[in-house]
Amino acid sequence: MTEKLPREILEKRLRHVESLLECYKGAAFLHSIRADVNAHDAAHVRHLLFGWNKSRLSRVGRVLRGGWFLVNGQTAEGWPLKKVFQRAREIVEKDGVRSLCYRVKRRLDARFQSRPRVKKRLNKNETASSANKEKLLNPYRQPVPSARDLGLTPKILIVAELSIPQCAKYRVWQRKEELEFLGWEVEVVNWHDPQGALSAMQTSWEVIFYRTPAVSVIQTLIREAKRFGIAPWWEVDDLIFDLELYGQNSNLLSLSKAEQEGLLEGAKLYRECLQLCGRGIASTRVLGEIMQRAGIKDVCIIENAFDGETLRIADQLLGAGNLPRKNDDIVIVYGSGTRTHDQDFVECAAGLAAAMDAEPRLVLQIIGELTLPDEFQRFGSRVEYLEGRDYAGYMAVLAAADIAIAPLEPSIFNDAKSNIKFLEAAILQLPAVCSPSDTFRVVVEDNKNGFLAKDETGWRDTLLALARDEALRERIGRQARQDVLLRYRPEAIAQQQVATQFPSPERRKTDRLRVMAVNIFFKPRSFGGATLVAEEMATHLSALETDVAIFTSYEQIPELFSSSLRYEIEGLPVVGSPLSTHIDPIAGLDNPRCTAQFISWVKAFRPDVVHFHSIQGLGLGMLQACLEEGVPFVVTLHDAWWLCERQFMVKPNGRYCFQRHIDLKVCGACLPGAMHLKVRQDMMLSMLKEASLLLAPSESHRALYLANGFAPELVKVNRNGFSWPKVAHKPHQPKTPLRFGFVGGQEAVKGFPLVREVFEGLESADWELVLIDNTLNLGFASMDVSGWKVKGRITIQPAYGDATRDAFFNSIDVLLFPSQWMESYGLTVREALARDVWVISTAPGGQAEDIVDGVNGNLIPLDGRPEPLKTAVEGILARPDMLDSYVNPMKGDLPKFRGQAEELKQFLQSVVH
Repeated sequence: MTEKLPREILEKRLRHVESLLECYKGAAFLHSIRADVNAHDAAHVRHLLFGWNKSRLSRVGRVLRGGWFLVNGQTAEGWPLKKVFQRAREIVEKDGVRSLCYRVKRRLDARFQSRPRVKKRLNKNETASSANKEKLLNPYRQPVPSARDLGLTPKILIVAELSIPQCAKYRVWQRKEELEFLGWEVEVVNWHDPQGALSAMQTSWEVIFYRTPAVSVIQTLIREAKRFGIAPWWEVDDLIFDLELYGQNSNLLSLSKAEQEGLLEGAKLYRECLQLCGRGIASTRVLGEIMQRAGIKDVCIIENAFDGETLRIADQLLGAGNLPRKNDDIVIVYGSGTRTHDQDFVECAAGLAAAMDAEPRLVLQIIGELTLPDEFQRFGSRVEYLEGRDYAGYMAVLAAADIAIAPLEPSIFNDAKSNIKFLEAAILQLPAVCSPSDTFRVVVEDNKNGFLAKDETGWRDTLLALARDEALRERIGRQARQDVLLRYRPEAIAQQQVATQFPSPERRKTDRLRVMAVNIFFKPRSFGGATLVAEEMATHLSALETDVAIFTSYEQIPELFSSSLRYEIEGLPVVGSPLSTHIDPIAGLDNPRCTAQFISWVKAFRPDVVHFHSIQGLGLGMLQACLEEGVPFVVTLHDAWWLCERQFMVKPNGRYCFQRHIDLKVCGACLPGAMHLKVRQDMMLSMLKEASLLLAPSESHRALYLANGFAPELVKVNRNGFSWPKVAHKPHQPKTPLRFGFVGGQEAVKGFPLVREVFEGLESADWELVLIDNTLNLGFASMDVSGWKVKGRITIQPAYGDATRDAFFNSIDVLLFPSQWMESYGLTVREALARDVWVISTAPGGQAEDIVDGVNGNLIPLDGRPEPLKTAVEGILARPDMLDSYVNPMKGDLPKFRGQAEELKQFLQSVVH
């Protein structure tokens, strides 16, 4: 056995792993940003290309280009003319001249419609497209219940201007600390990151905008807040939102004309933002009154105060004591910060100069930028300029001084300012002399914990008294610290001021099972069988006394950048992450932005268990996040995506690969040049084996995963339900043609070529074939049967939905399901069996599990040959009377969504710790 490593080494290694992990996360995030930029650039190029293609010059260019290609033996698309003629001959030989003419006409109609008709059609299509887009976006932009009403984790979002460190410290990070003391979770986002702010807002109870202007992105954020029923707050600690009063600030005279105009223009945007929010948070009484005069009725006052950082720094500095000086200088310190305080300093300049004349030990230290009056030149080295520094360095300079000064020009602008300079001096037991502005008068008691000086005499006499009396300095400093700690410590401000508007939240408790379901698509963006199951399970679980939330994708909306989006479908809260329909299969394995948005939703909803359906494109990071957050997760294996890059184990030629235990050598031949297959397999298997439970929709599909090394106790079957008939099936009428139906589309893997070959080879004409063309609902046809050489009748119908499902199955007697792969389930088969429709299906596979050969259907081998399908079809045509009054005797064994949901809930509850 190896020796146990010392704790120090293990901790060091753990730190290394954590550091590496952070680097990996950072790199992944950078790649995500890069992808966003590329997507934006691609969209821009597409827009330019669209404009070019609609121009007259472009049409002339296309004609010239087409002519050049023809001269060189190619079509405009670059196909060699020899191949075009060869393909034309194949169509004529197989489908006839009529089919070739139909196809050519369809191509020409798309390319060379007359201009007036195109314009008219475009207008019509644009109107339809606009209506469809509005219908699509409608649920996304509708008001939804607030995070508070949903019982989400109590969180407050602060969208802030963070570029001014001192302001951010006192109005952002300090506010965060106070709110957290009250039990809130607080997220701070720079307002220059609208994507982050929008994502954070989806799960926030309250939103505070600090020092933000009403630019377009902020207006978008405010609109989104109101969609959630949030009345946002606008917070500020300076009089920057009143143009008239701000313009009276004489300190602006020290700035250039361009800088002054910029600040005054900004005042208009700040005021607009305050009014859009409708509620205000001010740092002083005067500032609050000016907000009210701006039409804001709901205003609260939260003063600048102390935070944990300030208290720690002050205690450390006081504990260290003052360093001994080489002389007996009495240091007066003034923190200017910026050059906008020149006029303020004038208030104390004459008195300070007189005091320095009278007391040669006095030394003036200036931190930051300041233009001193000429009279101070005579003091030479007794005036020191110190560069601006970080907060700890600034406090260290204060702690080493003897007296602090805080002069302010008498004005309503300065009355609106807070008393920070006094607080910073007081916490260091440093006596301060201040101008008698409004906020200083609130806290400073003259000659008790500080001094107020309003004229030259007051400044001179006070400074001289402090300079000549060390005991006075110590007494004033001690009392100042005692007073400010009593009023301005973080917990005092939190309880006495912050809690009046943001009282400690109550976390909702429930005994109901809380489930978060994850699927690549969800209403209104429904697509595919897995989505139908995910939607139905969410609805039925909710009806079974379960709290359900959804995480899914949505097609990106430009005005929302790449933020997550919360909306509601049939009473279910849904959060979507923006995802293109054209997702790269490699990039889809890891989606850092999606993972971050998923984590935020998990922390807000606090599920007992997460149920993953089909997640291709959303990324495996979500499963990793569940492990990190300690949330158990269950995966329903709707298809073979976890095992196969191509998702359905279908080769590029449309044929099933017939693998059971996945061999990457075979996969490499199917995907030549794919170098990531081993990495992909390792990622997939490692995550699946961390699942609490894996669910398969059929025994056949379960067997596939067992063959790839998963333990039998880990993989269970949860059979999919489906939409049962609402009306009784109309049986086949005697002496009428038998009606066959096929809904698989034109893909070879679904058996479409087999269907054509079989029906073209039938001698009987006493039949009808109904084909479903999914694209008809999109406004165009993708199926053309004009070249089929058949004796019976073929009709084409659009894809059915809830309202037309029963009508479709009433129009057929036999469903053809010659799928050429082992389906995980086979939804259409169950829909047919429940409606007393005979089914001809391939076997084995999930599609065949509810079919008993000769009882409710015919099973044919999954071998790609047309002969078994033809034999089954001809057998039915030979005995049409067998379907005249046919009723499936085994449909009572078919699953229903309700039963599936009940079993699913039991599975989910079984993994909750």
